[in-house]
Amino acid sequence: MPDHTQAASAVTPPLVTLRLARHLTTSRPEALPGAVRHEAARTFVNWLGCAVGGCRHQAVDAALAALSPFSGPRTASVLGRNEKLDPLHASLVNGIASHVFDFDDTHLGTVIHPAGPVASALLAFAQHQPIAGRDFVNALVLGVDTECRIGNAVFPEHYDVGWHITGTAGVFGAAAAIGKLLGLDAERMAWALGLAASQPVGLREMFGSMTKSFHPGRAAQNGMTAALLAASGYTSSTAPLEARRGWLNVLSSRNNPAEITDALGERYEILANTYKPFACGIVIHPTIDGCLQLRAKGIDAGAIETVALKVHPLVLELTGKTEPRTGLEGKFSIYHAAAVALVEGDGGEEQFSDRAVADPAVVALRRRVTAAIDPSLAPDAAHVAIALANGSRAELAVEHAIGSIARPMTDADLERKFLALVSPHLGDARAGHLLELAWRIESLDSAAAVAEAASPRSCSMQSYEKRTGGRP
Repeated sequence: MPDHTQAASAVTPPLVTLRLARHLTTSRPEALPGAVRHEAARTFVNWLGCAVGGCRHQAVDAALAALSPFSGPRTASVLGRNEKLDPLHASLVNGIASHVFDFDDTHLGTVIHPAGPVASALLAFAQHQPIAGRDFVNALVLGVDTECRIGNAVFPEHYDVGWHITGTAGVFGAAAAIGKLLGLDAERMAWALGLAASQPVGLREMFGSMTKSFHPGRAAQNGMTAALLAASGYTSSTAPLEARRGWLNVLSSRNNPAEITDALGERYEILANTYKPFACGIVIHPTIDGCLQLRAKGIDAGAIETVALKVHPLVLELTGKTEPRTGLEGKFSIYHAAAVALVEGDGGEEQFSDRAVADPAVVALRRRVTAAIDPSLAPDAAHVAIALANGSRAELAVEHAIGSIARPMTDADLERKFLALVSPHLGDARAGHLLELAWRIESLDSAAAVAEAASPRSCSMQSYEKRTGGRP
């Protein structure tokens, strides 16, 4: 008779989830390299600016109107606003706000927006349970590492079939981060990852609508839920990632589990994070960069006859909307992005508003933009060719877009972006104080101080204004 025991053993997958869980439970803040800690601060500053910047978007208003009546104890801030919710609902709403402008960070290897699911859960939880800044930063790094490693294991097939990987992988990051703060042991951390695996959220069909920003918000909320349940003894499989019917095999036609566990504690995915200078899908950024450079050389949008773009294959798949009707749809239109950059000389949130999408000058130029795929181009490259009415031409090749790994935004760039997003909601002095706190998050006795300072009526800010006379 055949030896079924031996056969079963031969196909048993490696203990990926438990290895990851053990790493998460044993990692210590003091082990983080200085470069990793600094990148964590950059990630947090960028996320916080985006969350406050998006706090008054219609999507946030709608979410609060729908869900606020069902909130539990209101201990967690809705960043940039005076409302408070229970931590689970706050993580959802702040996750929505942080992504609704499509201005947040991007892990280019997977196109995951890492901070939305993780930081939204962490800061809401920090207002429920006291969390020292150093532990907050460690949990942020671990959460980003977890979601991006899992994303690495299934990208691009998982994404290509239609899953929005920020939601589907982001839930693991939130579960790992909150599980770390809860002090879960390895078994319960594995349960938390299993509960996260059972809650995949996000379809690419939703790009261009409010529901895209729902994905990182729900990932934050679901990840926190998973960790809380596991902490109370709610069980799951301890191989939810690698098992035959686990997340990796069910949600992707190809996977490489080694991506999850290789060089744990040695390679940090947060070091591959990037930050957007433009408020739209990141695959459009090389085109905007090229259009802005040509405009700076004296190209007059009113004199343009045609704009011919050459782009990476993913660009038209993701951002091929030819006639966007709303600002959210404009974020996924390479045609609108090129036109508005040439007409208005920028690519911020205002250029992807309902107003900009309907602007007659932008619409007219948008209809003279063409885009062709060039498989030889890298994801952060593009070629822009402009024909003018007088018969002259101007061309520019972008090898690496600003904001990419090769041309990263500096700390000063991130500060300017932060203040531009936050000052309209909090005022210059409060925005400056919040930026200061965000940069030194690791040294704070309580991470909750950041959330409190992000409120327009912050008590800590009132004290700060008395000390400084309102100067940032």
